[in-house]
Amino acid sequence: MFERLRILTQHAIPKRRLTELAGRVAASSGRHTPRLIRWFVARYGVDMSEAENPDLRSYASFNDFFTRPLKAGARPLADADFICPVDGAISQFGSIDDHHIVQAKGHRFTTADLLGGDSALAATFRDGSFANLYLSPKDYHRLHMPCDGELTRMVYVPGALFSVNPTTARGVPGLFARNERVICLFKSPSHGRFAMILVGATIVGSIATVWHGAVNAKRSGEISEWPYASSEVVLRRGEEMGRFLLGSTIVMLFEKDAIAFNPEWYPERPVRLGEPMGSASPGNRSL
Repeated sequence: MFERLRILTQHAIPKRRLTELAGRVAASSGRHTPRLIRWFVARYGVDMSEAENPDLRSYASFNDFFTRPLKAGARPLADADFICPVDGAISQFGSIDDHHIVQAKGHRFTTADLLGGDSALAATFRDGSFANLYLSPKDYHRLHMPCDGELTRMVYVPGALFSVNPTTARGVPGLFARNERVICLFKSPSHGRFAMILVGATIVGSIATVWHGAVNAKRSGEISEWPYASSEVVLRRGEEMGRFLLGSTIVMLFEKDAIAFNPEWYPERPVRLGEPMGSASPGNRSL
């Protein structure tokens, strides 16, 4: 009953206006900022000992605090073909069933819906693999590369702004394919093509990438696309690729026979940036 009420509330609240207000507050600076940061750290149990700058009073805005970098060495990279790109928790992962992805028990959505209706692009990942990783408010919110990749295209898809917490994932069908999202398409010299889809949510002020900055700042309501020339943006395994201004989910898509997931992974398991996500599948083919 409690979960159902939370889902009904998600449908009823003015999510866009709430998100815009939260974004303005998070970007502003003033006397309220240190107090807001202290409350947030206490409320969510944020571990500031890992931060490059642990002094809560020194952050000019809540956004500066929320996207804080980690101190050097806090997340060593495992000796693995694919590393986990974020701190968070596993929502679901596994094989793409033809073109269907599992969101939660009883809920699936298609790769074409996730990719803004682009069926040709979705065909790239037919029978491939996926991983949905949820970043909670307490987590480090910069996003990193799971493997080496050259950016080929970025697409902004407007959409709803439902919360993406586990309760909502269980209760809102097609959640990740309904919410606002930024699709980043890469090709790897060793692991083929892959996609990193940054999913927006309630009070996520913006989604940013290192090569573009804030992608969804204007929220025009229209699909936008940016192509990238060969070698224009090349990122190495473990390098930062983007960030959320407040928590959300990242969905990754890989081609067929690209990745064999870490056998220690399971749904709802906590994960940390840099830990082994998987190895190259025996059938993996290089570009």
